[in-house]
Amino acid sequence: MEAMNSNAADPLDTLDDAVAAAAFRRLVRHLRHRSDAQNIDLMGLSGFCRNCLADWIRDAGFDGDKAAARQVIHGMPMAEWKERHQQPATPEQLARMEASVAKNA
Repeated sequence: MEAMNSNAADPLDTLDDAVAAAAFRRLVRHLRHRSDAQNIDLMGLSGFCRNCLADWIRDAGFDGDKAAARQVIHGMPMAEWKERHQQPATPEQLARMEASVAKNA
């Protein structure tokens, strides 16, 4: 995988904030709709999941705590989302997640 040059101009930075916000909201709503896409599988494939998005909105200045940020992203309290949608992780899913997250460093 090619490393990004942090000194290079990124066209993403020219994206209007309103357009970026609309795209972000669409992504979050898509993930809410696709509750069959488990966080562990998202982590295994891409190295991020819904909980990461909650952390990222906090990093970006969201005033709420971790639970409030997760509720924004999940559209409901985390405990309710887990009860409705989360399946137990298999050893294979955990291994894929660990390998994928290692690529984030």
